[in-house]
Amino acid sequence: MLPRSPVGRIGAYPLGEGRYCFSVWAPLVERVELKLTSPVRRLIPLTQDEQGYWQGEVEGIPPGPVDYLYRLHTAVGVVERPDPASRCQPYGVHGPSRVVDPHFDWQDQGWKGIPLSQWILYELHVGTFTPEGTFAAIIPRLPQLVELGVNVLELMPVAQFPGERNWGYDGVYPYAVQTSYGGAAGLKALVNACHQQGLAVVLDVVYNHLGPEGNYLGDFGPYFADKYRTPWGKAMNFDGPYSDGVREFFLQNAEYWLEEFHLDGLRLDAVHAIYDFSAYPFLQELAERVDALEARTGWPRVLVAESDLNDVRLITPRKQGGYGLDAQWCDDFHHSVHTLLTGEKTGYYQDFGQLEHLAKAYRESYVYSGQYSRYRARRHGNSAVSRPGSQFVICIQNHDQVGNRMLGERLSQLTSFAGLKLAAAALLLAPMLPLLFMGEEYGEVAPFLYFISHGDPNLVKAVRQGRCREFSAFAWQGEPPDPQAEETFLRSKLNWELKEAGHHQVLWKWYQTLIRLRKTQPALQHLEREGVEVELFSGSGLALHRRQGSQSLLALFNFSPDQPATYTDWRGGSWEKLLDSHEAQWLGPGSSLPAKSQGDPVEVPPYGVGLYGALHR
Repeated sequence: MLPRSPVGRIGAYPLGEGRYCFSVWAPLVERVELKLTSPVRRLIPLTQDEQGYWQGEVEGIPPGPVDYLYRLHTAVGVVERPDPASRCQPYGVHGPSRVVDPHFDWQDQGWKGIPLSQWILYELHVGTFTPEGTFAAIIPRLPQLVELGVNVLELMPVAQFPGERNWGYDGVYPYAVQTSYGGAAGLKALVNACHQQGLAVVLDVVYNHLGPEGNYLGDFGPYFADKYRTPWGKAMNFDGPYSDGVREFFLQNAEYWLEEFHLDGLRLDAVHAIYDFSAYPFLQELAERVDALEARTGWPRVLVAESDLNDVRLITPRKQGGYGLDAQWCDDFHHSVHTLLTGEKTGYYQDFGQLEHLAKAYRESYVYSGQYSRYRARRHGNSAVSRPGSQFVICIQNHDQVGNRMLGERLSQLTSFAGLKLAAAALLLAPMLPLLFMGEEYGEVAPFLYFISHGDPNLVKAVRQGRCREFSAFAWQGEPPDPQAEETFLRSKLNWELKEAGHHQVLWKWYQTLIRLRKTQPALQHLEREGVEVELFSGSGLALHRRQGSQSLLALFNFSPDQPATYTDWRGGSWEKLLDSHEAQWLGPGSSLPAKSQGDPVEVPPYGVGLYGALHR
């Protein structure tokens, strides 16, 4: 059971022997009653405390599921609503809530997490990862992920959303686990299985907005801000009148996921849309609450922010004036690699496309650290050079960068097989934390499209129109797939059989080999800035030097699809080749890179990768 905060635990939970506690924050509502709908039907008045929490303990409830609603008496009438902190919505986003027994037979008592600097993440969407689309169906796939070498599962949001299919960012019950995925018990079973196989688990949570359908928070209190608005709807009230109750709602939510579900961390969606100008920012308070949770549970929990601000304050320690989050996504790396391989220059890609952009991403993480951005028509970002690479999560594909394309094309549809190997090496040899997007490791060809299953026809129409407006910035041609159609969702499911043969199987082994090198080579494990040096050569070549102690590694990349790049600056010594993408075992045409080098010039073939280790003198 979670420890009580100063205002007590919110939501509904069993106390044992037929007793239940209910607590809901509704500071401006005149009266609140608890309406039990099953297995007994009762109407119970709740008592309000001085902070606006309505509470009550109920006795005499027989065993089995307990369904309930809250009756809110307001100046404009009486309404019945599900619990904002509902742990289960068995009838969907509009129906009664259900009390969930938090007990679970955990078998991960020896689990102490994985150090952040060693993370290799694998992002997946529960509904499309398997044909079944459930937590239970993921568990048999875990040995394959362990064999691949990834060690952190990152789940896209699982909070209850309308209908049966959604990316998860339309969730409206932040505490309730999506019923169609398997509910709370299913998620706990997945985390339990992951920990038993050495995998950490991170959950994507959305604290910047709620979805549009089934969103009844505003009936309970001032959860939403009048002065701010996100691209997805009303912003949460983190700094206005009554914001303490809103903050507590989400602070307890983070504790709930991390403690009750044994999660290793949270990925905080779009924190740039958490509008908060208070002297004590919500994100800082969140980091402090999680630190306290770590202290009492004895193993680390990680907060990873998604932000497009390029603002290093998010991950700067609090003693140095920052918020003290552990890490953040860094889109600049993705954009640098993507534009080099695809040549795309529309939308935000117009700010990228030069090899020097990738070189700076390797050196400093942020490419835009205060200089002018054409896409934004202003200066953008600040310098991250003071923070280690272990605080930056990078990728060559993720749900946003694939799914927010009009046709949901993966990189496998946008570049050649040689380009895929080049991109994988650029990611996994980087001095930051790599993230793979499900199916990337074997070159999945199915698109990852945007899909919904809303019940309101007007809302569906608005979503369709909104997606078209988003695509206009990229000048993509044609009609986007209908997000409401079930076919759009089904087309996005992985084709697992692909990885068993042909170039898909070879690509999977290429990823596995790169990950094994990353785990076994000290220079690749070292993510501090002083161990990284980058130089450009021969127009299209990039040399990435990685050092740790006496070990030196040199990765040579050629981003030209048709011209070799000659490298000459070996800086003395003898070098032995560790990996070569053009060798026949990787379905290459045959290598021009020597097995050993004494410093002679070498030609890196088009879209080629060579990794060398310095021999001891």
